[in-house]
Amino acid sequence: MTVTTATIRERLEDDEERVLSPFAQKSRASKGRARPEPPDPVRPIFQHDRDRILHSKAFRRLAGKTQVFLAPEGDHYRTRITHTLEVSQIARTVTRALGLNESLTEAIVMGHDLGHTPFGHAGEKVLAKLMPDGFHHVKQSIRVVEKLERDGQGLNLSVEVRDGILKHSKGKGHIISDNPNLMAMTLEGQIVRISDIVAYVNHDLDDAVRGRVVDPASVPKEILAILGQTHGERIARMVHDMVSASRLEEKRQIQMTDEVLDALIALRDFLYETVYERPEIRGEFEKAQRIIGELWAYFHAHPDEFRARHWPKGIPESDGLSRAVGDFITGMTDRYALRVYEEYFLPHRWPVY
Repeated sequence: MTVTTATIRERLEDDEERVLSPFAQKSRASKGRARPEPPDPVRPIFQHDRDRILHSKAFRRLAGKTQVFLAPEGDHYRTRITHTLEVSQIARTVTRALGLNESLTEAIVMGHDLGHTPFGHAGEKVLAKLMPDGFHHVKQSIRVVEKLERDGQGLNLSVEVRDGILKHSKGKGHIISDNPNLMAMTLEGQIVRISDIVAYVNHDLDDAVRGRVVDPASVPKEILAILGQTHGERIARMVHDMVSASRLEEKRQIQMTDEVLDALIALRDFLYETVYERPEIRGEFEKAQRIIGELWAYFHAHPDEFRARHWPKGIPESDGLSRAVGDFITGMTDRYALRVYEEYFLPHRWPVY
């Protein structure tokens, strides 16, 4: 008689079946990876995906990419990596409360902003104009995990994680929608989409107050009356609202009440008006866009030098110069972009002997 011993992964998958909600995306039911590979003996597939992202170079570079306030002097302004951690905290809280798959949620969060340019959305806007096929950080995030990481091999993530990354972004569009082209295939992915905006409207307001761009008294009182007076109160209000409004046995969708969703949209609109589109902020964005635009032009004017020094590893020549330049620039941190710009466009500082 042969006795088979379950692996740690299999026992964890059994725990999911026993503990998680019937509406959760179970690891065992994943649609798998684009390139089949043996399962890890310890980690279920979504936990394995989370770890692959966490150990990637693109994830580490998020620490050097700013959110709204470019090249800040203070240490307390958000970066892409602190934003990611704040989204993770919010999304995991909702996921756990609803009995869904926390590992899947966290994997999507960790990968959702990997394709962001240096200098926040300022960099994204200029690349959208320069690149022949346009540019969006969501599609670039997918390119990072599918092709750019591991010197062209990619991370070979699961279908569910890649879908959640692809559908997390909403810009000024609908936060919640019945359109399957907008909303993730899993509830965990839907949670990330909403948690992303819950995180950024709160921390961008906090940073704007810290930077004396927004007077706290100018925030419309009707918004604060619904969401709360403090950073913590607002997050708690929106998290509780997502949990209580999502009646999954009635509709398989993460929802918010109309009152809280309308207040969230109003806060987003307030930030666009007073922060994101503010003249002095836009002026700094234009400086950043000039840096990226001039680097783009220089690399195209000196293709042999770019091929020798900067061509991303694993990217074939057939992808074209513009695609390779776009990948290289997108991968830059703010500091590295400034350093490369200084190297090519500013006089070298003569040392003192």
